[in-house]
Amino acid sequence: MKKTLGLALGAGGARGIAHIGFLKALEEEGIRPDYITGSSMGSIVGACCAKGLSADKMKEIIEELTAFDIVDLGFSSLGRLGLMRWTKVRKMMAGILEDCDFSDLEIPFGCVAVDLRTGKLCEFRTGKVVDAILASSSMPTVFRPVELDGKLLIDGSVLCRVPVRQVKKMGADVVVAVDVLGKVTEVDKVSNMVSLIMRIYEIMDCANTVREQRSGRRIVDLWLEPQMEGVSQYKLKYEPSAYDAGYKIGKENAEKIRRLLSE
Repeated sequence: MKKTLGLALGAGGARGIAHIGFLKALEEEGIRPDYITGSSMGSIVGACCAKGLSADKMKEIIEELTAFDIVDLGFSSLGRLGLMRWTKVRKMMAGILEDCDFSDLEIPFGCVAVDLRTGKLCEFRTGKVVDAILASSSMPTVFRPVELDGKLLIDGSVLCRVPVRQVKKMGADVVVAVDVLGKVTEVDKVSNMVSLIMRIYEIMDCANTVREQRSGRRIVDLWLEPQMEGVSQYKLKYEPSAYDAGYKIGKENAEKIRRLLSE
């Protein structure tokens, strides 16, 4: 019986565009995932793939995005917990995903977020996909937490940057993890409060990934890190070099994935 393939797509903001390039390479190689999980930006790309959007379509959408399509400042009861509301992004993603439920997806999909009230990781595989991926992508202090089912949810990468255990639990025989953040790089200065928050978040993310790699060695069959020097995860625009890096690593490892599926 053919082995099943699970993709775990990691967090990474603009660096997550590498996931689209990676999926494009798999499409060209005729490799289709049977299960997908994602955290933060990985959840957005993963949900689109699970819905049936091609990598070319995702790339087209990202290329046309502007900061105006994303940034939405305003006041709410959660205003003090984040700079931006989700109104614009929610409307856009609901349109792209046709406001679907998890059960409507072509490929089984799951994503993760963290409940601020309990401090625990939450896994989503039912309900509205848009609600789940916004919660998974709710970067602390930048986006406001998402209130859902009595929970106050923030970015999944706070506790789980690359959700490998989740895709294994869904039934994947072969688990391929794509970590787009890589290692912490040295910076010249941290000049203001925003850059301080971003830097702390980056260091925390990388520490989480080291723990995930160590604890998940028996789970992950292939851990991939697209090389994207100089690409910031915080840019609000399309990053061609991120796409290219994902495509390159997908092409380089396509045969290895085939072997893993046939062993």
